[in-house]
Amino acid sequence: MNAPSEMIAARGVHAWYGSSHVLRGIDFSVGTGETVGLLGRNGMGKSTLLRTLLGHVRQREGAILAGGRDVSRAQPYEVARLGVAYVPEGRGIFPNLSVRENLLMAARKGPSGRMDWDEARVLDLFPRLKERLGHGGQQLSGGEQQMLSIGRALMTNPDCLILDEATEGLAPRIVAEIWQVIATVRATGIASVVVDRNYRTVLANADRVVVLEKGMVVMNGPAAELAVEPGLLDRYLGV
Repeated sequence: MNAPSEMIAARGVHAWYGSSHVLRGIDFSVGTGETVGLLGRNGMGKSTLLRTLLGHVRQREGAILAGGRDVSRAQPYEVARLGVAYVPEGRGIFPNLSVRENLLMAARKGPSGRMDWDEARVLDLFPRLKERLGHGGQQLSGGEQQMLSIGRALMTNPDCLILDEATEGLAPRIVAEIWQVIATVRATGIASVVVDRNYRTVLANADRVVVLEKGMVVMNGPAAELAVEPGLLDRYLGV
């Protein structure tokens, strides 16, 4: 069966937290192998959109597809089984498990049966983790925890990788390493969605950029075009 042209597609998506209407009729998509940068000031709905696409926000309306299948009412584990991996803000590793255990607990074939990413390949990508295989998650630095979170997501052999603030709070040297990893993953053909505050770096590493304001899409276009006209982003990002 041919792969769908869109790994994720959302049409007319609304989402609420209680009585708070956060997303307001959003259309959003990620093509096969495409890297999409998701930008917007704090509180504009970026993380809520990601969590809604993944099934974590239960108060939602609209059509959502993942891997060509309708996941509008799906649970998070059902979306994950369709090849969508999530690196959440805050990392979400298991502190009581070792580095190796964190990786192996996520290991599985991708939706098409691929096993491109195994422990050896992840450790080649993150040599620092190889030196700390027996360390508990709580013993790792913030940067190492982020590496582990990304490595664990790759162990699921995803078709689409979603990274929410993957460089938040990290030292500049570690930030540079994480972006190099994102570029490496992008080169393998895995689709991705990247949320990050450094819009210039996002523009340099994305095919397309989507900007949110007050829960609505206000800009959607090729990253290369926005990179040469940064003034277009001033209104929405306050840069």
